[in-house]
Amino acid sequence: MRLRRVILFFLILTLLIGATTSLWLVQSLRPPEGEGVTVEVIIPKGASLSSVAKTLVGAGVIRNATTFGLYARWQKAGPRIKAGEYLFALPVSASQVLQQLLAGEVRRYRLTIPEGLTLVEIATRLDEAQLADGNSFLRLARSPDSVTRLALEGPTLEGFLFPETYLLEKKQGEEAILKTMVDEFKRRCTPELLQEAAGFGLDRLQLVTLASIVQKEAGNREEMPQIAAVFHNRLRRGMPLQADPTVIYGIENFNGNLTRRDLETWTPYNTYRIPGLPPGPIANPGDEALWAVAKPARSDALYFVARGDGTHAFSRTLKEHNAAVRRYQLKR
Repeated sequence: MRLRRVILFFLILTLLIGATTSLWLVQSLRPPEGEGVTVEVIIPKGASLSSVAKTLVGAGVIRNATTFGLYARWQKAGPRIKAGEYLFALPVSASQVLQQLLAGEVRRYRLTIPEGLTLVEIATRLDEAQLADGNSFLRLARSPDSVTRLALEGPTLEGFLFPETYLLEKKQGEEAILKTMVDEFKRRCTPELLQEAAGFGLDRLQLVTLASIVQKEAGNREEMPQIAAVFHNRLRRGMPLQADPTVIYGIENFNGNLTRRDLETWTPYNTYRIPGLPPGPIANPGDEALWAVAKPARSDALYFVARGDGTHAFSRTLKEHNAAVRRYQLKR
């Protein structure tokens, strides 16, 4: 009889403990109060499960770090939680929080890179948007190791960061952002494009280099094929390109005023002084400039001069060109 009472006592005690534990777990896993509130949480790379849980408690996303940790371990989720910046719309259940962390549903920021920006200008935009450290980005973009690792050519990644609107994560990292932009370039630089460029004797680096010059020269996209034709004609005749943007690119800390002395000073990028193309691109060209080089207009023009309204006057002879310069530049 006494044995039965002892067994019954422990059975009731076990049930009470189980019920109490279950109630505690249910209460602990209940979402905190906060209807309509959105909370931002940053999960660093390599953060432990306990650290993640404490961060979530501190932000008011979950009630109890221990309970969440037990639940996550039960789901075998610890190593699979992805780093990044998360937004949680409260109230949110522990299972929903964990699902979002495992799916990597991080906050992304829209950043537009216009055609014709240089590495320095792209680095500045990323830095200002707080999406990357500008100096680190620039250092990686100029590293020969980055060029090799991403299977590209040229002295730097200049020219291969494709102009586009990107959705980027705040903790994505400079190397990952570079890869994203280069991957977009590779997607746009199709076999058809390369085949058309090869018809003019241009490899991929030469295509991008010439396209970057066209991009910087053209104030009007519709003129890109005509400008490309001028450069093709000059290259074919062995004439220097004499493109002002290449001179500017070779000047450190350019002050905005291009002088005759600048045109006469040798740099690897000064196409008034060097034959053919410079050693690499001078900016990051878009689709129109790349295809303008691959499919230029049919033209015998060897010169062009800005009219002052965003368009250019094209000439076949130096005499015609000088007359256009007098008309549009010297106003004579």
